[in-house]
Amino acid sequence: MQKTILSGIIAVSTSAFAAPALAEMELSIYSGWQTSPHSRLYGDYPGTGADIDALIGWEGRSFEMPPYYGVRGTWWKNEKLGFGLEFTHAKVYAPDNEKAAIGFSDLEFTDGLNILTVNAYQRWPGLWAQGTVTPYVGGGVGIAVPHVDVDTTTGLETYEFQFTGPAARLTAGVSYDINDRFAVFGEYQFTYSSNSVDLPEGGSLETDIKTNALNVGLTLKF
Repeated sequence: MQKTILSGIIAVSTSAFAAPALAEMELSIYSGWQTSPHSRLYGDYPGTGADIDALIGWEGRSFEMPPYYGVRGTWWKNEKLGFGLEFTHAKVYAPDNEKAAIGFSDLEFTDGLNILTVNAYQRWPGLWAQGTVTPYVGGGVGIAVPHVDVDTTTGLETYEFQFTGPAARLTAGVSYDINDRFAVFGEYQFTYSSNSVDLPEGGSLETDIKTNALNVGLTLKF
């Protein structure tokens, strides 16, 4: 199933980017402050099959190692319409008291809650500040491949990357041109991922995780 979804994303992105003449390509990197609201966690406890049903108040801890960051490539087909691929390394930790209450010593996606999407963008070049500031919006769909770090208080461990389900993102921001090659930007970004995690001895976890982030970054144009 993972290979099928990845193949579909590649096919969609290839057809979108195969324009005969691309007006502009960009490579952007960013970091910032990322948080995650509460979400309901369901599942079966490893080894016992006991039901898990808890509300988790996820913590982002953006500036702790490994830090929150993202990278994206954008192909602008014309002045206003673009397509791209984006990877975000987000993070979520379950608070100590909440994970202990349901029998876990570790419960986190911190290397990280990895989101890969195919995006479409709309921008308005030079709309503000005498032509130097460009607002933009975008959105995309893709997959979540988090690093699952889950340990039970009974000694069962899960420490691996897993494909856990579909993902989506929405972005709105502004870009400021430093010169013809470089720009800086600030933006708000929302991500959603549906995560179904496999644990040892018949265990499982399911949760929908949302993130909110304020990003700042640098863009290289070529």
